[in-house]
Amino acid sequence: MECRIDKPYPKIEVEEENINYANLLLEDYSGIVSEETAINQYIYQYFDKFNINEEFSKTMSSIAVVEMKHLELLGKTIKLLGINPIFKIKEKNCMTYWSSSFVDYNTNIIDMLKNDIKIEEQAIHNYKYHISIINDKYVKRLLYRIIEDEEQHIKCFNMLLQKILL
Repeated sequence: MECRIDKPYPKIEVEEENINYANLLLEDYSGIVSEETAINQYIYQYFDKFNINEEFSKTMSSIAVVEMKHLELLGKTIKLLGINPIFKIKEKNCMTYWSSSFVDYNTNIIDMLKNDIKIEEQAIHNYKYHISIINDKYVKRLLYRIIEDEEQHIKCFNMLLQKILL
């Protein structure tokens, strides 16, 4: 099952430094619903099921690789916007580090997939919200491209879920 879009990512650039935009992208980079959380979630699920369901495990592994690419692209963009891409987010004027507690360690494959769909939908919602308040054409272009991948991940999760439920 192909869960990757063969479409290039845009060149990483910004119109100008903007710390506010960088802090917004830190949420996508390493917040509760973020690329860092998705990577760890999907790798955990891969290891949990690698000797039980090969198709599920291969799918989780391939999607985790795509999420790693998103993490890289966001990290480079955050750096260009003026801050280091650290694994923490700014909440109410204080910094909160990324935590492995953000990962859902459920072992039921149906619940895993339902949660994965929910997480991808929330990520898309967050990206669209950030697009609405970021006024940088290059950053917006990147976020729109990432959304395309996240939508493809939802399709893959739904196809897996349907196969398992049948």
